[in-house]
Amino acid sequence: MRHRLAHARGRIDGWFPDREFIMRSQGQVRFLRISTRTQKRAAMGVAVLVLAYVGSIATLAVIRWRDSYDIDALLTRQARVEKADNRVSAYRKNLDGVASDLQRRQDFIEKVTQAHLGKLPRDAKRDETVTNSSGEARRVIDKVSAAVPEAGNLARAEARQIAFVESLTRYADRRAATDAATMRKLGVNPQMLLAARDDGEAMGGPLFALSTNADGSIDPRFARLGASLARMSALDQARSRMPQVLPASIDSISSGFGYRSDPFTRHGSFHPGLDFRGPLGAPIYAAARGVVSFVGQRSGYGNCVEVTHGSGLVTRYAHMSAFRSHVGQQVVAGQTIGAIGSTGRSTGPHLHFEVRINNRPTNPRPFLEARSHVSSKIVRQSAGPAPAAGPAEDSGPDKGSD
Repeated sequence: MRHRLAHARGRIDGWFPDREFIMRSQGQVRFLRISTRTQKRAAMGVAVLVLAYVGSIATLAVIRWRDSYDIDALLTRQARVEKADNRVSAYRKNLDGVASDLQRRQDFIEKVTQAHLGKLPRDAKRDETVTNSSGEARRVIDKVSAAVPEAGNLARAEARQIAFVESLTRYADRRAATDAATMRKLGVNPQMLLAARDDGEAMGGPLFALSTNADGSIDPRFARLGASLARMSALDQARSRMPQVLPASIDSISSGFGYRSDPFTRHGSFHPGLDFRGPLGAPIYAAARGVVSFVGQRSGYGNCVEVTHGSGLVTRYAHMSAFRSHVGQQVVAGQTIGAIGSTGRSTGPHLHFEVRINNRPTNPRPFLEARSHVSSKIVRQSAGPAPAAGPAEDSGPDKGSD
């Protein structure tokens, strides 16, 4: 190592040998001698100055680069902030657009509903249990508009939606109440009909749960609407299975329901149906939709067809001359199921028509009166006394017999 240092020092000394300079001035000659040490010191000083200059330039460049970087970063952050502000503004404008679309959709729903169902009731009655959220909705709108002004229109759209749901619930409840009242007048218990429907109908299928909230729950007001619509639909279906058309194309009834003088014995007896006078072979129609449950002969009735309409309701057509239906056949109201005859205990061609609920005969006249297309003449004749002689009649079996 010492040898290397000595060799390096020798090389450096070789770069700076002692030098003499001859200088002439005004005829005089002078000699200027610069030693090796002086040259080294001068070279070192120059090197230090160069290094200091280069360092200062580099430091200034670094400072300027850092300043430029900081400016770029600041501009980038400003651009990001500006972009976020623009997005917030865009979302606020979009909220207004969404609220406007919801209002237009609600207008469409209400107009279409009104066209098919009529004007929905908005008034609350004392005996109804439907909620009225109008007051609470106004408070919610005021509070939301004050806290989040851009969401005010959404709150108004939500209030309209809830008001519509409550109005539709009132409509369903009132229509169901009307159907239930009509059934009670006919001697039918609506609750028994609904219970029989729940117990006797086969149901199934995959589960598709309904919800109105993101957590899977359902708003109680929407759940109430679903229950009201289901009850309305069930009662409407039950009414559709009740007698709704005349079972024969005739304009007179030869014998009414209840007490009468038996045409054979001339003694008092109970007649469990209505007798429709008509020509032999005239068509007999199903009074309501249902399933043919019996085709054959019954004592006193002769050739007989029975149609089951569900929930314990059965219509019976007797004294037929011919059958136009078979057991298990699904029929609709007004469909031909047989022909008028005079089989069984009968004095002439006519149709004996019965309505039975849980195998008990019920006056068919109220069922036919409930339908607007039943002529007032037939209704009046069915309520009057039976003719003394002439029209075809049956004696009718005793109450409750087949």
